[in-house]
Amino acid sequence: MSKNTLFLALFLLFALSAKPLLGSANRELEPVIDTSGKVVRAGPHYYNIVSAIPNLVGVCLALFTGNETCPLDVATIDGSDGLPITFHPVNAKKGVVRVNTDLNIEFSYDSRCESMVWKLKEYDYGTRQRFVTTNGVIGNPGAETIRNWFKIEKYEDAYKLSYCPEVCPSCRHPCMDIGIYNKHHNKEGRYRLTLSNVPFKVRFQRA
Repeated sequence: MSKNTLFLALFLLFALSAKPLLGSANRELEPVIDTSGKVVRAGPHYYNIVSAIPNLVGVCLALFTGNETCPLDVATIDGSDGLPITFHPVNAKKGVVRVNTDLNIEFSYDSRCESMVWKLKEYDYGTRQRFVTTNGVIGNPGAETIRNWFKIEKYEDAYKLSYCPEVCPSCRHPCMDIGIYNKHHNKEGRYRLTLSNVPFKVRFQRA
């Protein structure tokens, strides 16, 4: 076998073996689907995040109101009083929201507080929790905004929210699901969202 023939054979072998890897690397992440079977889209489209847990049917998301000062924390609420939400992916290709992708989440609500963009709160030593609050900013991915980025992930037959941003590879941060802190609620029966080992199973419903 000549050197040229051997080189060609090795090149073809490498190309064939590398093709599946290249294909998987270029495969787009699947889009998030709402309760009507349509693709969830980035703002200015509005959605309600609703519970997909059988014993929490009708639960959606709003603000943990009361005597608290701004920023207000994100909380669950019964009934139809949930606030509409807009998603802002870090790279909103064709305006589609995809699983496992960093995004900002914003309540579409005219509040007395400065910002309705979700943000991970500093550690609360009293409850030993890290709650999800507001007063974040949209975009500008990096170390200064690391607490503003969340993800939507597939979970069983629905979805879950998580905090594990990839917008700052050098940043150190926890990687956990978003769950419900059910040890304390306000007088309206609202429970706050927090980092948790038990995810809050959700779906997305057009507002």
